[in-house]
Amino acid sequence: MTIQAKILGACALSALAAFAMTSQANALTAQECSAKYQAAKAAGTLGGQKWNDFRKAQCGADAAPAAAAAAPAAAPKEEKTAAKKEAAPAAAPSGPATFPSAVDAKYSKETATKQRFHTCLDQYNANKASNANGGMKWVQKGGGYYSECNKKLKGSA
Repeated sequence: MTIQAKILGACALSALAAFAMTSQANALTAQECSAKYQAAKAAGTLGGQKWNDFRKAQCGADAAPAAAAAAPAAAPKEEKTAAKKEAAPAAAPSGPATFPSAVDAKYSKETATKQRFHTCLDQYNANKASNANGGMKWVQKGGGYYSECNKKLKGSA
């Protein structure tokens, strides 16, 4: 294949890609179309159209974006992020973590690893109610509750 043919092919491909992008850029996003549909539904101007019919007729490549409807749709996102920031922080740990002193007898038929795992899990869940996990998560970087509990139970075995 000659260089000229390669260049011609590359130009044709880039022109096709540019054309495809411009036709997609004119179409409304699903969120904009939904806002436009809800506004038309509230105004009673749907005329019995269902969502798919409305979307095909009003939200195609030649449809204009609903600027007025898109602005109110952005406001709830800001409220949600503000609500997340105002959420109360987790309660401070009430002291050092409480670990079981020995493997629970009800897990005696399991392997040693599973015995320690289930015993630690039971204690972790019991500690959650009284916030006695020492601020540790079950598994976390640097050693979580399970890691520390497993070390203690291995040492006592």
